[in-house]
Amino acid sequence: MVEIDSLLHAGYHNPVQRPWQVERTLTKGAFMYPIFITDEKDSLIPIPSMPNQSRIGVNRLEEVIAPLVAKGLKSIMLFGVPSDKVKDPYGTAADDPEGPVIQAIKLLKSKFPGLLVSCDVCLCEYTSHGHCGYLNEDNTIDNTASVKRLAEVAVNYAKAGADNVAPSDMMDGRIRAIKQGLHDAGLGHRVSLMAYSAKYSSALYGPFRDAACSGAQFGDRSAYQLPPGSRGLGRRAIQRDVREGADMIMVKPAMFYLDIIRDAKELAPDHPIAAYQVSGEYAMIHHSAKAGVFDFKTAVLESMTSLQRAGCNLIITYFTPELLEWLD
Repeated sequence: MVEIDSLLHAGYHNPVQRPWQVERTLTKGAFMYPIFITDEKDSLIPIPSMPNQSRIGVNRLEEVIAPLVAKGLKSIMLFGVPSDKVKDPYGTAADDPEGPVIQAIKLLKSKFPGLLVSCDVCLCEYTSHGHCGYLNEDNTIDNTASVKRLAEVAVNYAKAGADNVAPSDMMDGRIRAIKQGLHDAGLGHRVSLMAYSAKYSSALYGPFRDAACSGAQFGDRSAYQLPPGSRGLGRRAIQRDVREGADMIMVKPAMFYLDIIRDAKELAPDHPIAAYQVSGEYAMIHHSAKAGVFDFKTAVLESMTSLQRAGCNLIITYFTPELLEWLD
């Protein structure tokens, strides 16, 4: 005989009741669209490993973004893709006033003043060696010099008009340095800081590195990105970034790290929690749906619901254009 306290079905038998059981509902404002800005200004270059995504030249940016803004796009994240000829060991081109990111910031804020523009802050796209910071002679990371340079880049993006800066480099102490730099530049009241706090050294970044031309030329990034099995390090990194002044906390990748997202929500209950559904996750869903493994729309929406259920307030995803259509 079924015990009375075991009965749950009645609470969601009627379809009208089912949304009442959901903690939060997906909305268009919960999604940030990451895009790649090439320094080939008139180009729109498809990315083979990322279906429906392209490297976008600044002169093509308005035609790509305007229809999305009309459908309800609220925020965007910029990644610069410079040509190899401007790369050097120090990532000098990262904050070039004539480079793709700063030019894109200015255009977007001019054409779409209500659109929140976030900028990824890292050096890997701009260094000749492909690592995320400066290197010592033995090819280990020079953390102190890297942090100083990353803070300069973040402040220059903010001065150009960015609303948010998001350091993805995983250097120790960079959140405090960037926050201080924004304050010293008189921008601390206006420009928020989203920390890639728990960013793991994952196999899921392959298509992104193809898109951003940012693969390491030797070794890998496992000495500064977190080991995939390290829940404790992830928790410590989240707590550190909260102490150093982060306005938002991010976990990356997303779907394989739902436990870390939940940890972030519990460790930083008063901070917005973001997750980055990375290029490998995006490609897996696309290719699986194409192979008939599952229905594309159903799987994408379920992935978003799972991230929100785990604790996300913001989801950075390449599926944003589709979601803007589906959530009408």
